[in-house]
Amino acid sequence: MRGGMTEAGPPRVRGIFQAAITAMTVLVALGLLASACATGGTGARDEGPARGDASSGATPAAAPTSTFDRVDAVRLVKDDPAVSAEVKRGLKPCVGDEYPVDVSYGDLTGGSEDDIVVNVLTCSDIVGVGSYVYRRAGDGYTNVFKAEEPPVYAEVDRGGLVVSRQVYEKGDPVSSPSGENVVTYRWVSGRFVKEYSWHNDYSVVGDDATPPPSAGG
Repeated sequence: MRGGMTEAGPPRVRGIFQAAITAMTVLVALGLLASACATGGTGARDEGPARGDASSGATPAAAPTSTFDRVDAVRLVKDDPAVSAEVKRGLKPCVGDEYPVDVSYGDLTGGSEDDIVVNVLTCSDIVGVGSYVYRRAGDGYTNVFKAEEPPVYAEVDRGGLVVSRQVYEKGDPVSSPSGENVVTYRWVSGRFVKEYSWHNDYSVVGDDATPPPSAGG
């Protein structure tokens, strides 16, 4: 199956987590997780942290549709031998039975069904601790990508996999990273290959000094 998820626009000036972390206290974050995190994943995207600010040009995620075979993303991660024991230990409900996972669907690998992108977050400050891509394989799914160097977040952008990592300098609070490293990947010959990479420096918002993405950089 194809479609359903609205893919993001051009590189964001602010980080994937910046808007969510600076706009909410821990109490509000827990409240959002209660309505946004999915026990096992639902729809085209189970909303997690905010994606940058309005200037990024990103298109809002599509509303859930019945065309997706919804998966139990929590079980998918916990049963995955490729996921670290540390991430599995930390994957617990934040409120009631609501888990801190953000799930999205998209065609990344050209398979017969859409791939599943799962981001595992922390309950307290909504920081990504693990990002995974699952591809349909027979009656189940197989892990074809993982990133477990927090803070990390993965999403689908125009058929490519975009992985963002916040950059902190000495003294930076969790709510105010100094920048963001972004890498895009494409599915080539049965695996994800790095296509572009770039850095967004939050300290020079509005400055065009950051060079454009460079292939393999």
